[in-house]
Amino acid sequence: MKKYHHKIPKVNTLPSTACRVVQHAVGETCVPNNPQRIVTLLHPILGYTLTLDVKPVGSNIRSMEQSIGNYLNVQSYLGNKTEGIAVTGIEESPNLERILQLKPDLIFATDANNQVYPLLSKIAPVVTVPSEDAVFNWKEVFHFITQVLGKEEKAQQALNHYYQRIEELKISLGDRYQNQTVSISGGAGINTLYAFTSKNTFSGSILSDLGLQQPETQNIVTPYGVIYNISEERLELFDGDVLFFLAFGKEGKASFERLRQRPLWKTLKAVQKGQVYPVNGYTWTGANILAADAVIDDLYKYLVNTP
Repeated sequence: MKKYHHKIPKVNTLPSTACRVVQHAVGETCVPNNPQRIVTLLHPILGYTLTLDVKPVGSNIRSMEQSIGNYLNVQSYLGNKTEGIAVTGIEESPNLERILQLKPDLIFATDANNQVYPLLSKIAPVVTVPSEDAVFNWKEVFHFITQVLGKEEKAQQALNHYYQRIEELKISLGDRYQNQTVSISGGAGINTLYAFTSKNTFSGSILSDLGLQQPETQNIVTPYGVIYNISEERLELFDGDVLFFLAFGKEGKASFERLRQRPLWKTLKAVQKGQVYPVNGYTWTGANILAADAVIDDLYKYLVNTP
């Protein structure tokens, strides 16, 4: 099976009077030494910048659902951190006019924006990250973004906090899940079901850091770490001793409620054990340290504090 790996871009440390040369997925860009007006076109990068106490002036949203109501309101782990950030389109379709109006001095993009890269480059310096890397090499991409912004000390503090929480949670878990599997699955609509793999996903990496195992059916590598379009007849791909159901918005919650009425649902081990926990899908696929903190909160809630 094909493995999905990309070379993580790097920052050229050669000094420059006004900017530094950054090698990235598309080429080279001279990035201002202290950018003040950043636009992010990929949701994990928004989380990275906010972790570093750098607030973008604009950011893309992940889906049309997030354009309704408060900006990024479905990504509750961000709280009020996004207040005042302008919406600049959907991830794959940035609004160039809106971005131009914001007068950015740096744009973080993804390879999904390659077609408009030349136009974005006329607005401001652009640094591009492969979108798959942002999903399953999230720590490496965070390190890269940190280098671009010159925020290494703040980033190390955030990583130290993450690993400290991981170690504390390991102690709290003890060996109670040593011989159990934890399934990460979910839905974004009535007929749209997914399972998330342990090999190359954000949430899978957190379980791995904790020493928790996913089922063998999820112990594979897939594009973006997702097994797509699972039918209700193949719910065995969901099965594990524990099941976290990632619900994406209202449609995801409706999908969960519908599945609970299906006969095959009742055959799942996690259902029979009473260990099925619906969680926020946007949080569990957030692919940044702020989202990781919220996932750890969920793991405490359901694996430690739930009787």
